[in-house]
Formats: sequence, C-alpha cells, structure tokens
Amino acid sequence: MPKKILKKKSSKHYLDGKTILVTGGTGSFGKRFIKTILRNYKVKRVVVYSRDELKQDEMRTKEGFTDERLRYFIGDVRDKERMYRAMIDIDVVVHAAAMKQVPASEYNPMEAIKTNIHGAENVIEASIDRRVKKVIALSTDKAVSPINLYGATKLVAEKLFVQGNNYSSIDGAKFSCVRYGNVIGSRGSVIPLFLHQRQNGIVTITDEKMTRFLLTLDQGVKFVIKSIENMVGGEIFIPKIPSMKIIDIAKTIAPTSEIKIVGIRPGEKVHEVLISEAESLNTYEFADMFIIRPLSLFREPVNLLYDKGHKMSHVEYSSNNNKEWLKPNNLLGML
Repeated sequence: MPKKILKKKSSKHYLDGKTILVTGGTGSFGKRFIKTILRNYKVKRVVVYSRDELKQDEMRTKEGFTDERLRYFIGDVRDKERMYRAMIDIDVVVHAAAMKQVPASEYNPMEAIKTNIHGAENVIEASIDRRVKKVIALSTDKAVSPINLYGATKLVAEKLFVQGNNYSSIDGAKFSCVRYGNVIGSRGSVIPLFLHQRQNGIVTITDEKMTRFLLTLDQGVKFVIKSIENMVGGEIFIPKIPSMKIIDIAKTIAPTSEIKIVGIRPGEKVHEVLISEAESLNTYEFADMFIIRPLSLFREPVNLLYDKGHKMSHVEYSSNNNKEWLKPNNLLGML
C-alpha cells in the first residue's frame, strides 16, 4: 500500500498571528526554531523562555535576535508561578527545555527529575489554566526502553504530555510530542566532539557496531512546525530519518585521525530505537513520518490523522534496522 505524505492546511496559515512561547529558547533548537518562524511566518509575538540571562543577552546582542516581535523572559520550567506568568495570552508552546546530558543526569539525578519531569508538569498545568491552544514537547529516541536516567525522564515527560489531554477541556489546550534522534552539530552531540578530538589526531568511539539516527537542526525545526499544524492532541510524531555507524561518522569527520575504541559507557546503547515493537501496534506510517496513536485518552479526537496512514504491526524502528543510511558525502552535505 503506498504511504501518503500527511498534509493539512499550510503551516503558515496556522502560525500566522499566533503568540508562541519557546522554553529552552536559547538552546540550539530554540534559536533555530525562533529564527525560522520569525523569517517565514507572520507570528504576532515570540517569547524566549530560559533561565540564563547571559545566553539571552548574547542571543540579542551578538547573534542578531533583535526582531521587535521577540520578548526575552527569564524563568525556569521548575518555577510554576513563573510559567503561569509567561503564558499569559500565549497560543502555542514549544517545550524544548531539558537537562539532556546523559553523564550529568546520571551524576545529578534529582536535578534531571526536577527539570525534565516536574518542569514538564508545570508546562502542562500552566498551559491548561492559561488556555493555550497547542503545546508540543521535544523528546528523544532515548525515551524508548530507556537504560539511562535522561531517557527515563523523557519517557515520563512523554506520558505526562499525552495524558495532559485528559485534564484539558474539549476546547482547551492540546498536547503532543515529537520524538527524534541525534541532531547533527547540536551542543553535546558527537560531531563537535570528533571535530575537537581530531586536532590531537585521536578520535574515540565506544563500539564499532554502534549506530545512531541523524538529522539536521533545520530538519528538526521543520518537522516540529509540521507537527504543530497537524496535531489534534495525544500523538507522538516521529520523522523518518537516516542512520549511520558512529565509526563511519568518525572516519568522515576525521579521516586522518587514529580511531581508538574505548568501550561502551554507562547508560549508552549500541543502537537506538525510535519505535519499539510494542508501540508499533499503535503506530501509523506515512511517507515521511510515523504517528503513535494514544490509547489512554478519555475522548477520541474528532479529526483522526491515523486513517490516512498505514497501520504498522510488530516492527521495531531502530537505528540498525533502518532502510535509509547516510553515506559520508551525505553527512558532509548535512554539515
């Protein structure tokens, strides 16, 4: 059966005239998302919500984020009262704030829980009470069958956002998630590490068999915008993205460097999974994405996206069984 590309109205039509709040707005994703919507959409106002005043100042003074529609709002997602204040007259929330470094989360578990779980709870409650129209949260492949604390907190956050639809009124806030893999070149990702290591002529990898899903920041931003437009509440949107072996990434980034195998680290998987076999039973496939349908909502959404897709069954979507693989020249092009 041919798979359809999911299309509704133009995303421009939906985002035009909207007020948008981005938690973690000074991060890699947040800045690219904000730059994209300011450039391409007639948004009414964009609120940059983050806790680091230095990053906000640098974003404004050094990076050129001076559009008159921008508002800089100092705040932490852990602070519920501040979230309530920030969400006055907000139409769309993009929740990108997270503590995402695996080693840091393992060493500071309560801090990761406070940001990634309690912070998600605060975003949900403030969005419901302030009658935000749509809320979309960024998740990760590490939330599937997690073996580290970061992945576990993101799994809980996904559950909270899906179930948030049960606590919202019929015409109130709608909550959905976007789940994808490693963003090329984002802070803390492996490629900046390899770029740094190649200066010394030695690049370290943990396992020769290791694979990862990869996408660019622009691809992630466009997918989030598309998901905002299409969401009706409760879905987990997953893009179809290519895989690559970590050792091939290293050879592409640092072709003249020695490669040293250092062994797998605590909390690290050899292969990542974007859709587990159990989840595939509730997953619908399209030409460019998958949508996991929630089974625990009290109300069935009126506008069903799923009817347009092909229902999957007993299939795991992992980085090692992917049908699409990146070649070295493709990776360089994405960089």
